[in-house]
Amino acid sequence: MPELPEVETTKTSLAPLLGQQVIDIKVFQPKLRWAMPDDLSSLVDYTLDSVERRAKYLVLNFLPIVSNDNDASVAPLKLLIHLGMSGSLQQHSYGTEKRKHDHLIVVFKDSENAKSQLHYYDPRRFGSVLWYKDYGSKLLNHLGPEPLSEDFTAEYLYNIIQRTDLSDKDHNDTSSHKSPTNKRAQSIVRAIKSVIMEQKVVVGVGNIYATESLYLSGIHPATPANQLSLEQLIILVDHIKDILKKAIKLGGSTLRDFTVASGQTGYFQQTLNVYGRQGEHCPHCNTVLENIKLNGRASVYCPNCQPLA
Repeated sequence: MPELPEVETTKTSLAPLLGQQVIDIKVFQPKLRWAMPDDLSSLVDYTLDSVERRAKYLVLNFLPIVSNDNDASVAPLKLLIHLGMSGSLQQHSYGTEKRKHDHLIVVFKDSENAKSQLHYYDPRRFGSVLWYKDYGSKLLNHLGPEPLSEDFTAEYLYNIIQRTDLSDKDHNDTSSHKSPTNKRAQSIVRAIKSVIMEQKVVVGVGNIYATESLYLSGIHPATPANQLSLEQLIILVDHIKDILKKAIKLGGSTLRDFTVASGQTGYFQQTLNVYGRQGEHCPHCNTVLENIKLNGRASVYCPNCQPLA
């Protein structure tokens, strides 16, 4: 599944298309997780102005081409794209044939009339291509802070764990991403790995990055969250940020067939310490790595470096 670093890398890889005009839209299979809107052709004669990322969603901002022949008041358009389990956005030369799992092709033209194609490729069809105006609030408003933002701190995480239950409705107000303190609740006893993968707590810390961060922090993935001190959470948050930055720099973790728009794959998987290495030896102490399942997800750890208190 494309995680935050892969989506961030995808966002960056779309930069060559900025300022280019959409001249054609071809929809081949609209039935994804949610059906594609049937008016995507509205993007024709719009230019791609910018690309943003929120959690694992991409927001593509399009501006209308204004001329003497059209209305200068025509509104901008926004696409909200999620890559699902197996999706990717891939840029190809003009005329490239559709592959089996290409569900959408957007044809662009640059200022010199050179054409190119952006393909939405998704074998499992769990992704989505939607209008932001229809789904933006529904899909994004409940999300926690970005892990690389100043809002995600050890103090924030500590307060979430010790003072606020994840089901607390007040936590759905993420306008400031400050942990609510007006309502005391029982501290969180769920496994720390499950907590940091909860999108209402912090977005984008997927299984790979949670596993690696906990290993580097010396924290067993099944440790009850409320047993961790602020000092331990400072170390954990620092490792989460460092690992995500490193993964973004290396283009993400290409564990299967994920590629970005340029066709490049990620290399972060070559630096993994424990993820996917059950039965191998810990790179630090040579202990055999073990695996447990938490919420159905594999959690490889070192029983020596990450003891369960």
